[in-house]
Amino acid sequence: MTRRIAIASQKGGCGKTTVALNLGLALAERGVRTLIVDLDPQGGVGHSLRQDDSALPGLADVLIGECPLDEAIVQTKLPSLALLTRGRLDAVDVVEFERALITPGLLTQILDAAEAPYDVVILDTPAGLGMPTRAALAASHFVLIPLQAEPLALRSVDQILRVLDHVQEHENHRLRLLGLLPTMVDRDNSPSLDVLIQSWRDLSGVLETAIPRADVFIVASQSGLPLSYLGGARKPESRRFDLLATEVQTLMDEIDPRETQDVERGARQLL
Repeated sequence: MTRRIAIASQKGGCGKTTVALNLGLALAERGVRTLIVDLDPQGGVGHSLRQDDSALPGLADVLIGECPLDEAIVQTKLPSLALLTRGRLDAVDVVEFERALITPGLLTQILDAAEAPYDVVILDTPAGLGMPTRAALAASHFVLIPLQAEPLALRSVDQILRVLDHVQEHENHRLRLLGLLPTMVDRDNSPSLDVLIQSWRDLSGVLETAIPRADVFIVASQSGLPLSYLGGARKPESRRFDLLATEVQTLMDEIDPRETQDVERGARQLL
């Protein structure tokens, strides 16, 4: 069964799209068949890859019946990674896009039809706890919460945890918190470092992996590339997403163990 991970936060600017894109790529590079779905009306995934608003069909086109689902899914040059971007959405139609997403069962129906070839589906959501985020939580198995390493984010994290509890109780009993992911950590900035330390000390479910604040993320955005695809020596920040992919896979297996099937093999000779 495909596992769905919603990347969600009550706060904007905490790196949700960066996490969705680079975590998806890190999983795909280790052979996990991954689909990234963009539920953000602003189209963060497409823009991060320097695609303009009319360049790629996607979820919006599927919702209004202008494009079949199989044609809206974009296969990347990495065989194990595909994208379902936000699609071609006029800014004046954002409200209709969001309303369509919360049509009972519609997003689940689309994901059911799309996910058969994939092991993991990552749902990127906009900032806040509005309709796209609620739709993602209602359709997912796990939620990963980026926690920006600043005091305001730490003080407001209770908001999304409250919504998570509500969705678990009333809308999606299978939804589980995968963890809180510290992002934009600046170890040279005392308040940022204090938030990281406090979150590890006082909150449950904070991941060991932390994503730093670094100029290379701006370079990647300007280049329209994930971190590991930038030229030159491999950036140490991209290794953080390798660590994150390992931790995410381990946590999913702990929360939702999958049965392994022993495959019978014939006798072999070494020499």
